[in-house]
Amino acid sequence: MDPAKIVVHYSDGQIIKGYAQSFIPNRPTFNIRPLDHKSPHETIEVFFKNLKGVFFVRDFSGNSKYKERKIFPEGMKILGRKVEVTFKDGEVMVGSTLDYEPGRPWFFLYPSDPHWNTLKVLVLSQAVAEVRYAIQNL
Repeated sequence: MDPAKIVVHYSDGQIIKGYAQSFIPNRPTFNIRPLDHKSPHETIEVFFKNLKGVFFVRDFSGNSKYKERKIFPEGMKILGRKVEVTFKDGEVMVGSTLDYEPGRPWFFLYPSDPHWNTLKVLVLSQAVAEVRYAIQNL
């Protein structure tokens, strides 16, 4: 199995792209093998307490011109409950979650747009301003 492609978003805006190493959200840290390091075996220790989220992506280049759709396509299979997440930095994401609970340190968000580069996000609750459950299709 190939290591997961991730983009680590820190609360201060810093971003690191790389491959997940020893990624277990219940631990205080994990390691990432960054794309921009010269040694293919060099890793960086990442502390969850400093993060906004860990974005699991299809590829590292993405498409900067693509606009994420913030609605669920008709007939899309939904994992859990529909939510709208507003981060403290103002970013808003729409998706679904199986494990959001107020007071938990993290939860996974599955984006509503199946064509977006982001497959899922480990959202750190410390970086969230509001989570709103969707009554209708967002």
